Amino acid sequence: MAPRSVQLVLHYDGADFSGWQRQPAARTVQGVLEDALARLCGQPVPVLGAGRTDAGVHARGQAAGVRVPERWTPAALRRALNAVLPDDVWVAAAHEMRADFHARYSAVARRYSYAVGLDEAAASPFRRRYEWAYRRPVDAGLLDAAAAALVGDHCFRAFAVRGTAPPEDSHRCEVREARWEAHGPRLTFHVEANRFLHHMVRFLVGTMLDVASGRRPLASFVALLSADSNLGVSAPAPPHALVLERVTYPDHFYLSPA
Repeated sequence: MAPRSVQLVLHYDGADFSGWQRQPAARTVQGVLEDALARLCGQPVPVLGAGRTDAGVHARGQAAGVRVPERWTPAALRRALNAVLPDDVWVAAAHEMRADFHARYSAVARRYSYAVGLDEAAASPFRRRYEWAYRRPVDAGLLDAAAAALVGDHCFRAFAVRGTAPPEDSHRCEVREARWEAHGPRLTFHVEANRFLHHMVRFLVGTMLDVASGRRPLASFVALLSADSNLGVSAPAPPHALVLERVTYPDHFYLSPA
């Protein structure tokens, strides 16, 4: 019998993971999932993620593709996985997909959020696990202007770790939404694009906050969108406040309603 193609929608707290990708001597999200699937299916089951989140990064909508024996319906697989997975990983949904579905290459958009706390209480243990406690006053107007400059098709070479993409890669990404949202003393950056480069969101947040706190001019941020290296970028924001919120696929890949 042909294997069943299933998309898993994953929530995970990244604090105790060394990132997504399986490593021989470290705890990773992919490794935990593959161990659980091997236990359920009685055979190795590779798990392909839509993207590789770094150590400490969280997810509320990571997508992963698996091929499992046909006896596993998506609903049954979800229930079984949630019964054996550790508490910091949860399968929020499972969808049957077409055989040609690819978790990475079939995706048309990805969305991230990044949380920043501006008040003293951001250092509370109930907040600091998921927010960056930022100690400088910020100009909301400058944040909004910087975010607005991101929308569109740009080269993000300046906002990526050097050498992590092939030399021939254009480093171009189409940003469809980029905005800051305020909730009292908390700020959240929302960004959606067709793809993201390594550390891209963290570099963007770190550089935008430097602009908004007066440490660099807005013009220098805009100029980075046409820079040919990352030498002028600010330090990246820490990983613990970054969340992969959603991965979007065309409807025709779903064999049942998404």
